[in-house]
Amino acid sequence: MGQLSLAGSDEIASAVASARASGRFAIDTEFMSEGRYRALLCLVQVGVDDPGGDGTARTTLIDPLAQHDGDAAALGQLLADPEIEVVVHAGRQDMAILRRVWQVDPTNVFDTQIAAGFAGAGAQMGYGNLLGSILGLRVGKSASFTRWDARPLTDEQLSYAAEDVAHLLQLSDELQRRLSESGRLEWAREECRRLESATDERDPETAWERLPRIGQLDPRSRAVAQALAAWRERTASTEDRPVGSVLQDPTLVELAKRHPSELRGLEHIRGLHPSQIKKRGAAIIEAIEHGLEAEPIPREHVRGRSDPGDAPLISLSEALLRARAMTAGLAYELLASRAELEQIVSAARRGEPEPSVRTLSGWRRELVGDDLRDLLMGDRKLAVGPDLRLVLSE
Repeated sequence: MGQLSLAGSDEIASAVASARASGRFAIDTEFMSEGRYRALLCLVQVGVDDPGGDGTARTTLIDPLAQHDGDAAALGQLLADPEIEVVVHAGRQDMAILRRVWQVDPTNVFDTQIAAGFAGAGAQMGYGNLLGSILGLRVGKSASFTRWDARPLTDEQLSYAAEDVAHLLQLSDELQRRLSESGRLEWAREECRRLESATDERDPETAWERLPRIGQLDPRSRAVAQALAAWRERTASTEDRPVGSVLQDPTLVELAKRHPSELRGLEHIRGLHPSQIKKRGAAIIEAIEHGLEAEPIPREHVRGRSDPGDAPLISLSEALLRARAMTAGLAYELLASRAELEQIVSAARRGEPEPSVRTLSGWRRELVGDDLRDLLMGDRKLAVGPDLRLVLSE
């Protein structure tokens, strides 16, 4: 791969021109999340076709910590150009970070990890394993857990980063060839389009729904939890620090449960240190007051509405999906998550409209969604066929 170094503006412009000429490029990022509210973008690796090479992409390593505005704009335009295919591997977080940092909406994304799930590989297969199984290539992974925000980057880090895009275009070519032959390429592209809207921005008003033991709180306390969690998110965002360093989850839930009305009451809450009370006590009390003034949040609005009696139906639904995935040669994880099955079964039990989940839309509905609906409505039955495989019957 030769001596590697961080690219200057001329090299970046050359990579952009090559991507436009070929109509595609590979991209990956390195970032640091520790000690921050939002991940810090530390390195961008771009791979473009090298007509005179051996199939390995020509790589350009870009330092966003020292990047000029013109370089960022050119790269952002490339990412957002619907005529240019953006090839990534497990790229949801990469797209979310680049969307925020470059202020663009990515488009025409092709994710090789997602595509592999449609080609009979595991839906979560790592890049190195996928290169080995599809192309017979091996790559080193020696610098994954290093400080990407430190400068200068070491030769080992630069080599590691370049490897992440060096063979990505080759991998995409082979996966697309296989998917074209099986008629699954459009399914894979439809699934990859979900990455175009990936974001790492969080809604402060819904942050409370991810709290532990939130379902144990009464409606009034849930409203307080919502207000406290929203305050915590905004504070962490302003100070660019992890939410847990502002207020730990168990402490927040205890505050919502007891909702003290004065600073002295905070002294009895486990996990609140005197220094925290001094710094944030008044803001905590104010958030609690806002929560108490808000409308109580009924239990139905808390996530996780499945009934214990739903468990057998969820297992039955999962059996159908696993059987269908096996027959179709797809990774099961592409069809549904446990949470999505819980929503589908819960809605069927309550006689509610179908939930807006992946399993009941697009190619998934075509493959299994309608059959799952008929099974839950009692219009179809799941049985063991003569070959000891599960089949649907009238």
